[in-house]
Amino acid sequence: MIRKATIKDIKSIHKLLVGYGNKGELLPRPFSELYDHVRDFQVFIDQDNQIIGCCALQFCWEDIAEIRSLAVQENHHRQKIGTQLIKASLEEARTFGITKIFTLTYKPAFFKKFDFKLIDRADLPLKIWSDCITCVKFPDCDETAMMIEMNNTNRQI
Repeated sequence: MIRKATIKDIKSIHKLLVGYGNKGELLPRPFSELYDHVRDFQVFIDQDNQIIGCCALQFCWEDIAEIRSLAVQENHHRQKIGTQLIKASLEEARTFGITKIFTLTYKPAFFKKFDFKLIDRADLPLKIWSDCITCVKFPDCDETAMMIEMNNTNRQI
């Protein structure tokens, strides 16, 4: 089941993200940032109410948002949990009238399944770069920038 994250979920989200961060597959997020952005997160919970996946949709401007911090526990891979989290994020973006969604990822093949296209990071608005300055990989970013442009009236998710 997918639901919006709560304050009580932050420690579990952090633990999930740190695991991928330690492997260099995802940029880790400090607790303070996770608490600041708890409303951006959706979580996938199992029948025992344990968080096994998360994904954030962060609004950047009036028409653009970022999908970030997508992670699923390794023992739950290949169960379409990441797919469900992306679909839920795209649907949420649609309800807010967002027409462009981007991601910076180490897994471009996964996002291509949802019609995300490769873009040049330089094409992203300057506001987005404020997060980059504090990144441990700045200025040598090795993530792939991708974007999907949604038609909010007829796009099938």
